[in-house]
Amino acid sequence: MEIGKRIIVLRERKGWSTNRLANLCGLSQSFLRAVELGEKGISVESLALVCDAMGISLKTFFDWPGEEPPEDGFDRRLEQLTPYQKNALFRFLDAMLEDRSE
Repeated sequence: MEIGKRIIVLRERKGWSTNRLANLCGLSQSFLRAVELGEKGISVESLALVCDAMGISLKTFFDWPGEEPPEDGFDRRLEQLTPYQKNALFRFLDAMLEDRSE
C-alpha cells in the first residue's frame, strides 16, 4: 500500500495543493510532499490529521479495495454548499431519520 499516492489522489480530487492540505492539517508542506513522494513515512497521528482535514476517517483511507479511494463525491458537494444550504440539508436528513423510526 502506498500511502503517499493515496494522499495525492484524495488531495487532487478536492482540487487542493499540497500547501493547502498541509495548512489545513498543520503539517509542513515539505514533510507532506516527502510523504506523497514516498521519501518519508508518516505516523498514524499525522495521517489522522491529514484524513481529518480531508473529511474522511482512517478506516475509509485504509478500506480502499484497490489503489483508488471511493469516489462518491459527497464531500466535494458538501464543501460547495453555503451555510444556509448545509443547515437545510441537515434538517432534511434529521427529518428522514425521524420518519424512519415511525
